[in-house]
Amino acid sequence: MIGLLLNDRSYEQDIRELLMAFYPGETFVYEKNDEAQFYIHGDLVQGDDILAETGDATYGEGIYILSLECKDTKTYRTFEVCYGQRFETKNKIKRGLYDILSKRTERELPWGTLTGIRPTKIAMTKMEEGWKKDDIARYMRDTYLASREKIDLSMEIAERERELLSDVSCNEGYSLYVGIPFCPTTCLYCSFTSFPIGKWEGRTGLYLEALFKEMDYTADKMKGRVLDTVYFGGGTPTSLSAEDLDRILNQVEKTFDLSKVKEYTVEAGRPDSITREKLEVLRKHGITRISINPQTMKQATLDLIGRHHTVDMVKEKFLLARELGFDNINMDLIIGLPEETLEDVKHTMEEVKALQPDSVTVHSLAIKRAARLNMFKEQYQDLKITNTQEMIDLTAEYARNMGMEPYYLYRQKNMAGNFENVGYSLPGKACLYNILIMEEKQTIAACGAGTTTKVTFPSENRLERVENVKDVEQYIGRIDEMLERKGKLLDKMETP
Repeated sequence: MIGLLLNDRSYEQDIRELLMAFYPGETFVYEKNDEAQFYIHGDLVQGDDILAETGDATYGEGIYILSLECKDTKTYRTFEVCYGQRFETKNKIKRGLYDILSKRTERELPWGTLTGIRPTKIAMTKMEEGWKKDDIARYMRDTYLASREKIDLSMEIAERERELLSDVSCNEGYSLYVGIPFCPTTCLYCSFTSFPIGKWEGRTGLYLEALFKEMDYTADKMKGRVLDTVYFGGGTPTSLSAEDLDRILNQVEKTFDLSKVKEYTVEAGRPDSITREKLEVLRKHGITRISINPQTMKQATLDLIGRHHTVDMVKEKFLLARELGFDNINMDLIIGLPEETLEDVKHTMEEVKALQPDSVTVHSLAIKRAARLNMFKEQYQDLKITNTQEMIDLTAEYARNMGMEPYYLYRQKNMAGNFENVGYSLPGKACLYNILIMEEKQTIAACGAGTTTKVTFPSENRLERVENVKDVEQYIGRIDEMLERKGKLLDKMETP
């Protein structure tokens, strides 16, 4: 438990996120008690000059004092506050706090002070502004204290993303996301919007009716724009029956102009949700890319985290998809799963390599607040969760040896080891949607419970979003409200 006593809360979120990076899973309190291991104090000093507690310096208006109190010792850093320049002030404070915590923990973070989910966006933005690579690297090191390895990875991916998006009209086009919020079961680490499909047996038609209503509304609002990519996620879309899948894909074809779609992805995801009949439905509708996600190839881990499939089932369903003609199959893996070691990661990569997928997405375990692993942490407190740079490097080495290149990257809060998620693909097999959603380059029209529509305003270099409710029952009952909210945002879109 960590105490936060901030007289000025302007930078509370930045301070808390950096603390979480050094102390993942810790809780925070905002008043003194004997349980907290240390306290962060923050003061924005204004008015007449005052004497700081250390007694060795005088601070005047516009000085931010950050101190860390642990037992009988206090550590101070001071920063000049640049009014109207929050970005510069925030980064000064984060670098000072990083220095304090790095010395206290005797460790450095691979991404330095960066806590946002899109580090490659920094490199890409600078490239688009005409910066040279050496200048970008220096900027990321000086501003964020990021490691050379992560800076190089960011720039490599940013360059590849720019190349892959070169024939996509980010301003005139858009992408469609369709959310299917059902899964066979809920995994131990999962916090996504998903509901056990068994509880909706015989009632999925209610959800589809509301979804189709939103799709019709969205298609009408997006007339005149080119649809570039379609992505079915969730949840697990293939938790639906083959009949429901066929019905929903027919509806997409009926509602949207797919004539210029460059990529059509459906997350098959859970091997225990895949059947020959469902794969045949996807093939019939021209789906160009699917995911079949093992997460790990260690059976004991699959049993522990609540994945109701076997390693053999992963192989069986993957080979079935190949037999039916799918030539762009992704596999998701998670590094840092409970009780897994470097040898377990190596075993998983060997098994994946033997299957020869077209892309691999390597996730570092992120334990969200809504995940069972966090909500019932007392029950799982003896589980060992390990993620190391050696594990990350091993997955990268395997991916490159399989002929794959990193093409997109993102981060999440509370990631084991404070690392990142990286997508690798064979040439020509990268997922454009993944790049578009991460780099926020294009409007994403999202339909379904728990989805978020994001509208870009290129002339202003900004983005707005509107979210649908997560609960399926509420989504069905409040669909007209969802449409009204979405319409207010879509009506503001710039003319293509």
